[in-house]
Amino acid sequence: MRALIPTFFFLFLHLLLSPLTTTAQEAGNQRQREDKLPWRMHTLFSVECQDYFDWQTVGLVHSLRKANHPGPVTRLLSCTEDELSRYRGMNLAPTMVVPSMSRHPRTGDWYPAINKPAGVVHWLENSQDADNVDWVVILDADMIVRGPLIPWELGAEKGKPVAAYYGYLKGCDNILAKLHTTHPEWCDKVGGILTMHINDLRALAPLWLSKTEEVREDRAHWSTNITGDIYGMGWISEMYGYSFGAAEVGLHHKINDDIMIYPGYIPRPAVEPVLMHYGLPFKVGNWSFSKLEHHEDGIVYDCNRLFPPPPFPREVEMLEPDPNIRRSLFISIECINTLNEGLHLHHLSAGCPRPRWSKYLSFLKSNRFKELTKPKYLNQPASYTTIINKNRIVGELQGRKPKIHTLFSTECSTYFDWQTVGFMHSFRLSGQPGGVTRLLSCTDEDLKMYKGHDLAPTHYVPSMTQHPLTGDLYPAINKPAAVLHWLNHVKTDAEYIVILDADMIMRGPITPWEYGARPGHPVSAPYEYLIGCDNVLAEIHTRNPSFCEKVGGVIIMHIDDLKRFAMLWFHKSLEVRADKEHYATNITGDIYASGWISEMYGYSFAAAELKLRHVIRRDIMLYPGYVPESASSIRVFHYGLRFSVGNWSFDKADWRYIDMVNTCWAKFPEPPEASSITTGDPDERARDLLSIECAKTLNTALNLHHQRRRCPTEDVTEEKKLKDKVQVDTVLSHLNSSTGGDSPGERKLEDKLQVDTMLSDINFSLNTSAFHRSEAETRSNMRWMVALWGIFVFLFCATSFVLSGRKRAGLKPRSSRNKIR
Repeated sequence: MRALIPTFFFLFLHLLLSPLTTTAQEAGNQRQREDKLPWRMHTLFSVECQDYFDWQTVGLVHSLRKANHPGPVTRLLSCTEDELSRYRGMNLAPTMVVPSMSRHPRTGDWYPAINKPAGVVHWLENSQDADNVDWVVILDADMIVRGPLIPWELGAEKGKPVAAYYGYLKGCDNILAKLHTTHPEWCDKVGGILTMHINDLRALAPLWLSKTEEVREDRAHWSTNITGDIYGMGWISEMYGYSFGAAEVGLHHKINDDIMIYPGYIPRPAVEPVLMHYGLPFKVGNWSFSKLEHHEDGIVYDCNRLFPPPPFPREVEMLEPDPNIRRSLFISIECINTLNEGLHLHHLSAGCPRPRWSKYLSFLKSNRFKELTKPKYLNQPASYTTIINKNRIVGELQGRKPKIHTLFSTECSTYFDWQTVGFMHSFRLSGQPGGVTRLLSCTDEDLKMYKGHDLAPTHYVPSMTQHPLTGDLYPAINKPAAVLHWLNHVKTDAEYIVILDADMIMRGPITPWEYGARPGHPVSAPYEYLIGCDNVLAEIHTRNPSFCEKVGGVIIMHIDDLKRFAMLWFHKSLEVRADKEHYATNITGDIYASGWISEMYGYSFAAAELKLRHVIRRDIMLYPGYVPESASSIRVFHYGLRFSVGNWSFDKADWRYIDMVNTCWAKFPEPPEASSITTGDPDERARDLLSIECAKTLNTALNLHHQRRRCPTEDVTEEKKLKDKVQVDTVLSHLNSSTGGDSPGERKLEDKLQVDTMLSDINFSLNTSAFHRSEAETRSNMRWMVALWGIFVFLFCATSFVLSGRKRAGLKPRSSRNKIR
């Protein structure tokens, strides 16, 4: 037994020291790896003296260690002297204290973001590390690193830093860049991670700081349409300071769109991002996380407290069947799990008592979690790297299809609602990849009464139907205004945007890879009647009339082009609309000579202004009633004009005031059956068959909509049918007896609208009377049941009262006799 004591002692000692030995081994391996690096590198990140940045620091430093990221790390801690005296997190990371610039010493402006360039300048001027390094990696505190970020492996060169793409920095394309840099053509929309040679950083840093101050003071250009800042408060001035400073010193970035991902976004297929930036809220199922909700959170100093745990991997696997979306969810839970793991280890190192066992902590210590969070390495082949030159993608990624999103514009009216029902039905059947968004333009008053919120995924837009300054009534302006609003208020990872109209029926997918869309070359359909592209109208409204193209209807455009284009589209539409002197049909081609197609010219003139060259496809869209070039190739019906088959016809304008969506079982007059087409002309036959298909698709969509709304199916009574027949006869008699008057066309249209409205009311009555009758019968039956129950209760009480009275009457004499005796 005594012989076994030394063995047990050494075994216990081994178990006690094994974590320390493992840590020492990892540190030794890390040093060996760093010794083999061909160049020296250093990582910087900037924070302030706040609990908010402390928990971010714990997460970032832990992830850097976990990812085997080489080289030393320095936290640039910006604090006032008063803040520093109270600060309790000096031991959270290797730190260099930097004088705070949150309150500008000269202007008094409160702008904490300026501490980032100010901290970098301070480090370059005061740190010995800056004299002993070749490459620098600059990160934000709200990041989780998944793998080593080695500048030369990411492709960085002298004069060519590597960065992530920040597409919303639209100031690189407009007056902002022209005002703040002498080389606006070199302005790159970049941010997130910055990796560059130390010499480039030395040249850039002072300009980064001064340009940030310059842009911050330029309040005249803070507006969203100029900066892309959704708050219009100059908050992203530091980002512009970087881009303008880099342009000023001639740095050309290698922009890698795969290196970083915001949790909640879907990664590109076959790409493994090595950096997570949790600057935006994200969610997995019913769980969600937003860093802003923890702005005053002292979680770093609260022993054993972690952020609410996300779903476990097994739950995520059951939650989402799509493998690519599931990858996105795994990245989201990895982000918060790594952050919580860092907090757990920090609490242990700070002397907190060991926490009680939990399933979640057990998972964080498991081999499963270790395997899921092992270091990742960014794919380096050119086929997965997006290189952007002057903010334009010059080559599409090989081996994958870009992400797309579809938009269509409507207003708060039942006229657009039935079009939306038809569009969404066809979208679901078309196989169109990506999501879809309805841009719904409404006034506040319209929105209060609007009933069609659930008809499509919707982005709500303030109505521009009546211009707020001129009072001009022009609903078509809502289309470019809505697209612009969507770009400014919605974050999207789509690379191509497909823009359609509500009065369209999709027959198949509309994709950039099939139709040849690429940056600088959108796809559209021909609109030959836009003759203003050939005359004085184009010469007045664009500097590049030779680039004006007669296009519209279907639009497939790269997101970068759309971000530069949308504002011009909106402004040019207003400009053409205001040019009443050139409304004439012989100038515009507008048969009404009313400026109604100003928005279409706004599109063409804006595209010409940016020298966009369209891929014009005649086979992509068809107006029903026209002869197709190839029936099989048509992907979109655009039923904007009247079309007919034999004696049957359809014109969307006839149904402007009829509520087809909220009237149960309402539908359009059925077109003829395909078997009734007897013409021997193949072109006419193809034309008629396509017209029938369009109309039948609309009716099918309405029918399915009414089924989803659970419209009643009972038949109406014969008496009700007779009454409604009399009303129909009255309506028809009214129509037949209408006289022409001074304006027979207007009189006929007025009568027709009145008749349509009356018929709609009749149709509604026919289809809802059974429902209301059923409700009335139910209420009547309920009243009878209540009355019967009341009668039963009354009889029961009366009987009980009578019986109890008799009982009392019978007992009294016997009681008296007993007392006498």
